[in-house]
Amino acid sequence: MATVLPDRDGSDAVDTLDRRQGPYGEVVLRRRGEHFEIIANGCFLMDTADGRSERLLVQAALDALGEPAPGAEPLSVLIGGLGVGFSLAYAAAEPRWGRIAVVEREGAIIEWHRTGPLAAHSAGALEDPRVAVLHTDLLAHLAGDGEGYHALCLDIDNGPDWTVTDSNGGLYDPRGLAMVWRRLRPGGVLAVWSAQPSAGFEQALRTAGFSDVFTYEIPVARGVPDVVHLARRAV
Repeated sequence: MATVLPDRDGSDAVDTLDRRQGPYGEVVLRRRGEHFEIIANGCFLMDTADGRSERLLVQAALDALGEPAPGAEPLSVLIGGLGVGFSLAYAAAEPRWGRIAVVEREGAIIEWHRTGPLAAHSAGALEDPRVAVLHTDLLAHLAGDGEGYHALCLDIDNGPDWTVTDSNGGLYDPRGLAMVWRRLRPGGVLAVWSAQPSAGFEQALRTAGFSDVFTYEIPVARGVPDVVHLARRAV
């Protein structure tokens, strides 16, 4: 049975639909009005109210890659973080992606998409034959062996300066960026979602050898804009 809690500002009620304790802490699925929210260790991650920036994460990478040459291998993308499914659904709707991998370390989130209320937001993408759902930690996957990707679209935190768990900070340091570089094909594109701009992360990308570093801003109703940090591995 859902637990009904008052909203912080006293407006809509919040229904706690599921609460799980996993190896990385607590993860909670809530419903606020007609929208769903994911909370990790008490930290708001994302909701289904506005998926513009999550879609831009994928579109910006695709635009930077451009049209593949005739006869070229189909494009491949790794999405770091399943979340509420906006990025995955958007990628699956694009036929230019020939291989789509999505890494999600929380089994509960995968289950909420397979059999739970978030299935409508991933829009059947988990059943797409191009899609592989990898139940693992993103850093562990990047550190392993395997094929490279044309694009890495990463959204596992509220940004490089606001991580969900301390261990995620390793993604944005020199060692983590070196792993990202290694898993990108030459000329491949990195896109990183953030709830706020990070000049320090932009500089870290340049120091790590990435080129074409650029930040897209997506205005929000209140506060600083969401952003997508974009960078390219040199050919």
